Amino acid sequence: MTDVADLDFRQSHRNIRLDTILRLRWLAALGQLTAIFVVAQGLEFDVPIIPCISIVAVAAMLNLTLQIVFNPMQRLEPVYAAALFALNIVELAGLLFLTGGLQNPFSFLFLGPVLISATVLPIRLTAAIGVLAIACASLLVYFHLPLPWDGDDPLVLPPIYLFGVWLSIVLAIAVTSLYAFQATEEARKLSDALAATELVLTREQHLTQIDGLAAAAAHELGTPLSTIFLIARELEKTSEGDGHLAADLRTLREQAQRCRDILAKITQLSSSGAPFDVMPLSTLIEEAVAPHRDFGVAIKVRLAVAAAREPVIARNPAILYGVGNILENAVDFARTTVEVNAWWNADTVEIVISDDGPGIAPDILKRIGEPYLSRRRSTDEAQNERTGLGLGVFIARTLLERTGARVSFSNRTFPDHGAVVQIVWPRDRFEIAETDETAAESAD
Repeated sequence: MTDVADLDFRQSHRNIRLDTILRLRWLAALGQLTAIFVVAQGLEFDVPIIPCISIVAVAAMLNLTLQIVFNPMQRLEPVYAAALFALNIVELAGLLFLTGGLQNPFSFLFLGPVLISATVLPIRLTAAIGVLAIACASLLVYFHLPLPWDGDDPLVLPPIYLFGVWLSIVLAIAVTSLYAFQATEEARKLSDALAATELVLTREQHLTQIDGLAAAAAHELGTPLSTIFLIARELEKTSEGDGHLAADLRTLREQAQRCRDILAKITQLSSSGAPFDVMPLSTLIEEAVAPHRDFGVAIKVRLAVAAAREPVIARNPAILYGVGNILENAVDFARTTVEVNAWWNADTVEIVISDDGPGIAPDILKRIGEPYLSRRRSTDEAQNERTGLGLGVFIARTLLERTGARVSFSNRTFPDHGAVVQIVWPRDRFEIAETDETAAESAD
């Protein structure tokens, strides 16, 4: 049951397309040209136009070369993407050197490449790009040409103000890039985990469909095999004088009977004879519990006797997988016993699974159910005890909540020890509607 949940669906990072970076670089070049001409022609400040345009032209030529030589749709390796982001920073630093250094209000554009890097590149490359941006900003504090300004009233900023600008750039790069990286990483984990969830649910549905097809095939083949068996038996009776023919007919009858026995076993083993099979709550629990017996841990099942009729549910792979996965975790962590308690009334249906293991660590109790959540332990502890509760629990919780359940995790009250998982459904979400035949029988 956990072979899919145990797989690592995580993709560290999704490589960015060259076309995406080129679009950003073209947008940056257009913005830089616009700023240069607005300041030079609109504000009539003294701007070193030729050096600035030269830097923009070199960037544009590089963009054009990359667009011609390489397929823009290809995805870049992280190192090459980082190199292009670093080049963006160097180009911006060159323009700022010619236009006042950190006195230029556009110096905060150092944030752009670092933020984009934080969303698509590994943390080590993002850190390297951030260090490069900080280094360029630091150099611009001391080395730069004058800020383009009115020659009759030059703007002179005090050193303490320039230090504040430098510090704000450094802090903005560090804080915003870290936030962007964490937010993107969480979204990536959730996306990968949901993909794994969909794969698990699809597999369970396929197994159910195959199960139903096997039962249907057994039913359909039963009639022709019965006919073959009967005809072979009658022919065997009429050919008793011919020993060879009688032996062949006897073999034919025996093989037909063997096929009937095999089909009977398939029908018995099939857990779903049709796509719309139904089961009471007790059967659902027993089917989820059965694969985990005989593993050295006693599983005690208790069903509370209630005045309300026992809930009946359409066979649901999501519920079977979710309850089964939580049971498997309980068996893995239990020392001797796992308890499965279920009760219901007219409004709710509840299943509580508890074990006598070490329980859930307080530091992850509030976060349990998040994808890829695990508690790191020493090698000796890892050999004696599983440290999972990651993707499998996330999949189980997601599937159960899709069926309308509310899943909560807690520990037993001291002095008892062990984990407790409570699954509660509104009865109208859990139970199927009565069929017309059932309603008619109840009326009689």
